[in-house]
Amino acid sequence: LSFAYTALVDTTLNDFFLPGSQPGQSGQLETPDKCDNCHGGYDTAVEPAFNWRGSMMAQAARDPFFYACMTVANQDAEFAGDLCIRCHSPAGWLEGRSIPTDGSALNANDREGVQCDFCHKLVKPTEIGVNPYPTDGAYTTSGTYDQDQSYLATLSQIPPTSGNGMYIADANNAKRGPFTDAAARHKMYYSPLHKEAALCGTCHDVSNPAYVKNDEGNGNYFYTLNDLDAPSPSFDPYSMFPVERTYSEWMNSAFNTPGGVYAPRFGGNKDYVSTCQDCHMRDVTGAGCNKRGVAVRDDLPLHDMTGGNTWVPDIIPIFFPGETDPAALSAGKERAATMLQRASTLEVSGSIPSINVRVINETGHKLPSGYPEGRRIWLNVRCYDAGDQLIGEFGAYDYNSATLTKTDTKVYEIKLGMSPEIETASGLANLADGSSFHFVLNNRVIKDNRIPPRGFTNDAFRGIQSPPVGYSYADGEHWDDTPFTLPTGTSNYEVNLYYQTTSKDYVEFLRDENRTNDYGTLLHDAWTSSGKSAPVLMATYSSRGPVADTEAPTTPSGLTAEAPKFNLVNLSWSPSTDNVGVVGYYVYRTDIGTTPIATVSTTTYSDGGVVQSTTYSYSVRAFDEAGNSSGLSSTVTVTTPGKGGGKRPMSLMTDHGNSISGLNPNPFNPTTTLSYQVAVLSEVTVDVVNTSGRIVRRLNPVIRNAGEHRERIDASGLASGIYFIRLTMVPLDAQQKASLVITKGILLK
Repeated sequence: LSFAYTALVDTTLNDFFLPGSQPGQSGQLETPDKCDNCHGGYDTAVEPAFNWRGSMMAQAARDPFFYACMTVANQDAEFAGDLCIRCHSPAGWLEGRSIPTDGSALNANDREGVQCDFCHKLVKPTEIGVNPYPTDGAYTTSGTYDQDQSYLATLSQIPPTSGNGMYIADANNAKRGPFTDAAARHKMYYSPLHKEAALCGTCHDVSNPAYVKNDEGNGNYFYTLNDLDAPSPSFDPYSMFPVERTYSEWMNSAFNTPGGVYAPRFGGNKDYVSTCQDCHMRDVTGAGCNKRGVAVRDDLPLHDMTGGNTWVPDIIPIFFPGETDPAALSAGKERAATMLQRASTLEVSGSIPSINVRVINETGHKLPSGYPEGRRIWLNVRCYDAGDQLIGEFGAYDYNSATLTKTDTKVYEIKLGMSPEIETASGLANLADGSSFHFVLNNRVIKDNRIPPRGFTNDAFRGIQSPPVGYSYADGEHWDDTPFTLPTGTSNYEVNLYYQTTSKDYVEFLRDENRTNDYGTLLHDAWTSSGKSAPVLMATYSSRGPVADTEAPTTPSGLTAEAPKFNLVNLSWSPSTDNVGVVGYYVYRTDIGTTPIATVSTTTYSDGGVVQSTTYSYSVRAFDEAGNSSGLSSTVTVTTPGKGGGKRPMSLMTDHGNSISGLNPNPFNPTTTLSYQVAVLSEVTVDVVNTSGRIVRRLNPVIRNAGEHRERIDASGLASGIYFIRLTMVPLDAQQKASLVITKGILLK
């Protein structure tokens, strides 16, 4: 649904011009589906494909907030949406589909958001003839420096820094990455940039180029509109109006040091973190692709790019049905909640009735950081009498109306507004508190009490246009104190710190201000039907103290063991009946003694440390988060086969879970998705075979773990008719040579 409108402020596309790669200069970005062929389908815990698909980076061009906000931005200043699209859909922007600037020309690949091929094409902004990594010999000897220089020479203007979406994306299709020892079938370039926070800074420092900073001569900066139809006089982001400063906040924090900050809560396999990637792509142990012989690394970057958005993943499928992986989105939402729980520490001092609540920022940027509109954190204090009845509450939140009582508590947020000149020019007015949600028109900060990171200084944060406003922090403070006087009769109290992705005020603004299309109304409807962006608990404290957990979990039952091969025993058991409190299981083997051979969080384990023709006995016990352990389960005994005993007939392998479970759609033209089950780690080859038995299409062999997998089959160019899918699975074991072949008929229309 569209309506005619006239923008409130005159602007042209040229007013939003930024240097770097321009449309048509970066080739055609390859679909992430192609990357999935090697980088997905083998281990959802570590693989790039599954984790990226659950991130908001992958959903950046499906985010309903993006479209609703961009609609209002285009209404306020014509062509403003071009600034939004360049970071939310780099494929669409680089391939010339950011016009019209409402996103209506974006295609399915554009909606893949900040996708694989874009990030792995990025080049560091550098003057011609200057080596940005003179001490990294591999950057030069690998050929990356020469390639970077060659592409940089094709640009009319090289950005002065990493920021504001001023990206440089090489037209060469080789993939850039941070490992010198990587091996792949596609062309690669070693890239030190991909280990630097500057890579993330490309889109996580945002400035409005339609405004230019002026100085009255006493350091009192204000921002005025540029001349019409003219780019910014300077492409330095700090010469423009600041919208987001996450990257700059990190640059001026203690995290941006060679040694970093001790923060194992964020770093995965690292105890010390120093870059964006260390926290938001933490190091894990695993392989980067599904090919045979690939290295297992302890410093594999987990491609989850987790932030704090716990609500938008719920509504994206409403707007783009069939375009997302529900399991990946759900996993991404869980990771975001975990990230929020690690972002702060609560300390409470004093005694009833006077207490002090300290919130400590554990992150490398402000808390919260990033997009300003609607995003907030607040303190909630609940007071109870001797009968444990609630007698008072600070910072109360009504989940039905999505209304926060703000007058009696601390809310951490940033608010922007319009100067009187812009109010007059646009015909709009600020809200009663002086703030405005008109993103593209705002040109002043009226409040910013967000908690700074470790290493904060006032001078440094003034320099990046991100000082406290209407609030104060001393140099070095990365915490904030709030006193509360509890009501008479309080015997116990609870302190909670909540985070909310967006507020009711902002969602209603997007609904009410939209006069161009129905995105604001649709977003509001989705918000209403999905819990109204319910707040997420970040941290909590109780005056009662932690409740001691002394009850042991129940003993696991139903332990079974299977030895399908001479060197592998598969164990499984039923979960403890009080599984809510259980966090893991110890696995014991009697020939080892009383030391567990493994600690697992699932109810299955595969023991690969056995030999042929030998009898083994196993038992398991459960443990909870308090460290209490159950009793030992009953013992199960199994004898591994002798030499050759692992070779099983095809029918037995099929009985153990190998199967084709679906083709959707069928009939199809030209693509369908094959779903199948793998029983044990195998090399899988998918063939499309015609009725004469000839292979007419073959997918590259991939290695798949036990479980369910999917492959996309493209039959473009094949004549209509009946074909068969032939699935060949070769178990990856020296003693297991028998392969399983399954066929299923398909119809190509």
